[in-house]
Amino acid sequence: MRKRGKAHFWVIMEFAIALVMLTVLVGILLVRRAEKQKAVEASAPVMYSQEEVDALLVRVKEETTDEIKQELLGEISKQLADGQTVVETLRPLYPNQLVVVSNGRFHFVPIRDDLKHNSYQKDEFTLLENGEWQYQNDGQIQSHKGVDVSKFQGRIDWTQVAGDGVEFAIIRVGLRGYGSGKLVEDEFFEQNIEGALRAGIKVGVYFYSQAITEEELLEEANFVLEKIAPYQIECPVVYDVERVVGADGRMNALSVEERTNLTLLFCRKIAEAGYRPMIYHNMEMSVLMLDLEQLEDYGKWFAYYNSDFYYPYAYDIWQYSEKGKVNGIDGDVDLNISFGPIWN
Repeated sequence: MRKRGKAHFWVIMEFAIALVMLTVLVGILLVRRAEKQKAVEASAPVMYSQEEVDALLVRVKEETTDEIKQELLGEISKQLADGQTVVETLRPLYPNQLVVVSNGRFHFVPIRDDLKHNSYQKDEFTLLENGEWQYQNDGQIQSHKGVDVSKFQGRIDWTQVAGDGVEFAIIRVGLRGYGSGKLVEDEFFEQNIEGALRAGIKVGVYFYSQAITEEELLEEANFVLEKIAPYQIECPVVYDVERVVGADGRMNALSVEERTNLTLLFCRKIAEAGYRPMIYHNMEMSVLMLDLEQLEDYGKWFAYYNSDFYYPYAYDIWQYSEKGKVNGIDGDVDLNISFGPIWN
């Protein structure tokens, strides 16, 4: 996939002190109420600006006893010293909410019980010595090893890739420029899909969308269908919807409703053509920028490079690394596991 932004060190440093004190306040409230009642979920997502954090900081200083303050600060300091980021430190304090960082703000979004949840158990994941993940159920390996590739992987020896245990590959068919709006075929698409199929690897495709109108979206869907028509596509055809980080992406300004409607339109168009549509997303897109309720009928491909298995909602493929190593591919490649066969 395209490179996705992570929380940069300077962002963490800028907010760390204020957020630690915010955590103290939350910790105090949880300590006082833990034995009396369960945490009450907010009716809508909450986010904090720097000014609001500063105001909470003042309250903490005025209302918190030194004993409790030092105890909680000590625990938070230990977690941060152990390498946890600020957001990782905050998350356990909000068991009924998802804590997500977006645009330098920390969002606290109630977990919805009406959406499909995954049933994956943390103790059934196994991290192998080579850095790859497997998933077992009742002692049987259920997961399948996959990669996703684009022109950034260059020329690939697909026979070696298959020999390294890769069962499926999701290949970028093209993209729309996030600035220009131009529709572009990935220059390695044909080479990759033909090489993977010859090697006996199951194949799907993805398209990186920057459509902002229904007309553009249909143009993208028709482009994909035209390009994949000559090939045996057994794995999903994926709509890759991401926010452009560090630049003014044309899709960034869409509302949740607009972005969701375009995603739905792509999936319906692909399904009408006889393929299995799927949606690629990350935590930010899922929680803040898409209406998952409207997308429940479609498979999900979730990108998350942490092993805390924090995300509660249903997904079929987990993209767990963008720095994987696979025989036959020079440099880094995205690694994935599916939780069962994703092919027809």
